[in-house]
Amino acid sequence: MIKIGSHVGMNMPNLFLGSVQEAVSYGANTLMVYTGAPQNTRRTPLEKLRIEEAQTCMQNHQIDSFVVHAPYLINLANSVKPEIFRLGVEFLISELQRTVAMGSHTLILHPGSHVGAGSDTGINKLTEGLNEVLSASVDCNIALETMSGKGSEIGQTFEELARIYDGVKQNEKLRVCFDTCHIHDAGYPIVTDPDAVWTPFDRILGMDQIAVLHINDSLNPCGSHKDRHANIGHGMIGYGPLHEIVHMKAFDNIPMILETPWIAVDPKGKEKQAPYQREIAWLREP
Repeated sequence: MIKIGSHVGMNMPNLFLGSVQEAVSYGANTLMVYTGAPQNTRRTPLEKLRIEEAQTCMQNHQIDSFVVHAPYLINLANSVKPEIFRLGVEFLISELQRTVAMGSHTLILHPGSHVGAGSDTGINKLTEGLNEVLSASVDCNIALETMSGKGSEIGQTFEELARIYDGVKQNEKLRVCFDTCHIHDAGYPIVTDPDAVWTPFDRILGMDQIAVLHINDSLNPCGSHKDRHANIGHGMIGYGPLHEIVHMKAFDNIPMILETPWIAVDPKGKEKQAPYQREIAWLREP
């Protein structure tokens, strides 16, 4: 079964229930949420999120799983500022606990940035942090997101992700979030030679490690290292290659999440609407 949805908001007053209702309005059968604002550490208490009502709504609409994305401010690869590393470790442990309390067992994490210290140092620091986090974690996997290589990002190659796996003692709790825009912008030929993407991925990491896919088009050419998402069929990847990925047998029942831009509906671009209902239906077509 194709399991496809989008990232959705979580706002007052309905909070997580509203997130599920938004996903349902798009015709989605999965969704991705943040447990709070991705730019800060402020979090609404779990008892106020309307979790039971959200879970009932999911059951009523045949949504049997969803994923959570960790906030952007977590950077376990930062060896330059110890306080940033420590904040990341402690907050990631808390986010894992919130993820499970909400009913998910997959938390997506950007591997982070080495902030000028070099990728080797950044990877070593990241694995140090993951070893601490996972030793204290609950029943939840961390899905490392494939990155575009913007700035000092870690995780732009399959080999870098494999090195993280190698350094983590409880790496059975690691998975991968495969982002099509990031992979394209990192330089992998997902459009011109997809076998040259999937074959090395399977050899280096294993296709069974993909727990989530982010299905995004890209505004930039392959290898640009820019990370700018485009709407489906309006970018440099195009509808065809993305449709093919969505329908790959290897990804049956794997959550696929759209993170494409909202579309302006007035000439000045002040009013925008989500594209997800149309894009989900389009990608589901045989």
